[in-house]
Amino acid sequence: MTPHDLTPKQHRSDTEISQHRALTALYIVLAALALWVVREFIPAVVWAGVIAIALAPVRRRLETSRWLHGRGTLSAVLLTLAVALLFVLPLALTAAQAIHEAHELNDWWRQVQEHGIPMPDALTHLPYGIKPLTDWWQTNLAAPLNASPAGKALHGHSIFAVTRAFGLRTAHGAMLFSFMLLTLFFILRAGPSLSDRLLHGAQRAFGIGGAELATRMSASVRGTVIGLVVVGLGEGALLGIAYMATGLPHAALLGMLTAIAAMVPFCAPIPFAGAALWLFIQGSTATAIGLLVFGFVVVFIAEHFIRPVLIGGAARLPFLLVLFGILGGAGTFGLLGLFVGPAIMTVLMLLWGEWTA
Repeated sequence: MTPHDLTPKQHRSDTEISQHRALTALYIVLAALALWVVREFIPAVVWAGVIAIALAPVRRRLETSRWLHGRGTLSAVLLTLAVALLFVLPLALTAAQAIHEAHELNDWWRQVQEHGIPMPDALTHLPYGIKPLTDWWQTNLAAPLNASPAGKALHGHSIFAVTRAFGLRTAHGAMLFSFMLLTLFFILRAGPSLSDRLLHGAQRAFGIGGAELATRMSASVRGTVIGLVVVGLGEGALLGIAYMATGLPHAALLGMLTAIAAMVPFCAPIPFAGAALWLFIQGSTATAIGLLVFGFVVVFIAEHFIRPVLIGGAARLPFLLVLFGILGGAGTFGLLGLFVGPAIMTVLMLLWGEWTA
């Protein structure tokens, strides 16, 4: 059959189908081009989305309050400022503490370069490995660092290169953080209308199952944020009190660092074990053991009882899958994967449920 044998209606139908396919291809190409243009900012947008999902209940409560009812823009401003302070304040305190002690650190570094670092007496009482540890310390740290192998690795060019790279990464991170805050403000200001449009789009594209999947993934992200961040802050607060009780210097700063580490499962022991090691080197053996015991009790309760309930209950996932999602997501996507991983596991569970139904 030739094109001349087709009726006008059939010819028009074929033309419309060809145009629809061409338009779909054009949409795909333009969407891919747009994603490629903004590829550097995609992590910031995803971070803003994760934080907005976690703050959705708080935003609803603020907008129904007496003072902020009908003031969506003001609520968005307040929440965005709160998020900015939550991230900026610990960094500002750390920088202020570093600047305050920069003079003492510089004096200590000069002394180390000229005289080396003497081996602590506590290390000589270790039951195993004294000889190789002593030999390594005498070779690399006890002698003046200007002439030791460890000191030669820290020549001026290396320090300058590391400092320059750190400065560039800091500037890039600050730019992405600012863009994330701006995106978060617009997402929060859009509020329920944006959520409704996203759910409507998911339902239109994938049916009712798509809308349910989006809802479950949102609940998974929210539960993961609560389970990681809130539990991490609680661990940091309790261990911060323990640091103060043991007389550690800069206990508040160390508590904040512990809270940040505790947001990643099983990473809280790193800071408090380091603090206990410092106490042991200073000769406070009983205090160091007490800090270790208290820290492991806090981590055990948080990791095995509180966090599984908060994350697994919200996502309706077994905690083992939640753990796989958190650790696997972190290994694949970095810090952002801590929150994206459980959402992907939620999709897997839904697919498995539909397959076995």
